[in-house]
Amino acid sequence: MNPDGESRRPAIPRTVWALGFVSLFMDISSEIIHGLLPLFLTTVLGASVALVGLIDGVAEATASISKVFSGYVSDRLGRRKPLILLGYGLGAASKPLFALAVGPIPILGARFVDRIGKGLRGAPRDALVADVTPPEIRGRAYGLRQSLDTVGAFAGPLAAVGLMALFANDMRSVFWVAAIPGFVAVLLVLFGIEEGKEAIKAQPQAPVTMKDLRALDRSFWAVVGIGIVFTMARFSEAFIVLKANAAGLPLALAPLVLVAMNLVYSLGSYPAGAMADDRGPVRPMLLGLACLVAADFCLAWAQGLPGVFAGIALWGAHMALTQGLLAKMVAESAPPAFRGSAFGLFNLAVGVTMLVANLLAGVFWDMFGSAVTFGAGGGFAFLALVVMAERGMRRPISR
Repeated sequence: MNPDGESRRPAIPRTVWALGFVSLFMDISSEIIHGLLPLFLTTVLGASVALVGLIDGVAEATASISKVFSGYVSDRLGRRKPLILLGYGLGAASKPLFALAVGPIPILGARFVDRIGKGLRGAPRDALVADVTPPEIRGRAYGLRQSLDTVGAFAGPLAAVGLMALFANDMRSVFWVAAIPGFVAVLLVLFGIEEGKEAIKAQPQAPVTMKDLRALDRSFWAVVGIGIVFTMARFSEAFIVLKANAAGLPLALAPLVLVAMNLVYSLGSYPAGAMADDRGPVRPMLLGLACLVAADFCLAWAQGLPGVFAGIALWGAHMALTQGLLAKMVAESAPPAFRGSAFGLFNLAVGVTMLVANLLAGVFWDMFGSAVTFGAGGGFAFLALVVMAERGMRRPISR
């Protein structure tokens, strides 16, 4: 790009940086736990893989349903921060519940509280990023926030490996330590996040009604459809952790799965956002689907850890290329006054689809093995790639 053009590009707002660091600390807290949770459920609490998929699917669907209400409420209030603070507060409060759990049902309860918190904060946070960011750099802004979030997502599992060594594989003790960065994130929301004049101006003069939301046009619903297709092709990372363990990764090193995936995810998120700003969304979207196809088939037939970790890296590349882009697409397909509600509706659709995808993955794993689970995911991803390549996405997702 022309250096003069580069110098004229607006700077990413301070609020976006602050939200990124809040996400970083909460993800450190969450991923210390999530990197060990599938094995904690199966080896310590005796849960089946299908039950692991059910717990993860219910948890993610809960988060997505919560986003519908939080996004709508933030639009009606004309404020984002109260719900962001409540959401991160619930996330932090849930962490000790994992250490106290004595069976799968308490784990489900802890995941439920944690995901309620995620749902309450997610839509207002994503809407706030759009509120304070000029349109020409939104891809970069979402990419930056996602990148910082994902730094936490690989730092957390890395910390879990060290803590497992420190506590001699005592996962409950590791879970107690995981609560600390969660409460740091809450303090950062309290003292580091401001809504700003841009956010206030973006709000409607009167409360949003359900009739207003029906005015969301076809471009928004096209983005929702794309999100559903993607999610049917991608299920919880818990299955990747179980695959790596089955391929020979020791229990204490299981969090390295998330370290590898999120390292690639973090490094790729900002460049992917910049690509979407400069060249449009089609190229990164199709590249992301191609990476997901390759990841699923690699994981389906890998016989050892090198093949598994190749699939994990490709999975991270897929996330980097698509997740920030989907947020940008939602923001640009909805009017500013309805952004919170639009993010909520989008995440509801994706969350319900994630529940179905996780249930199918768990049942396939128990009945037919991991190869069928990942092979089915790869088939969905390939079908989505063919459909999108043939029909194109330029009109539905650009304004």
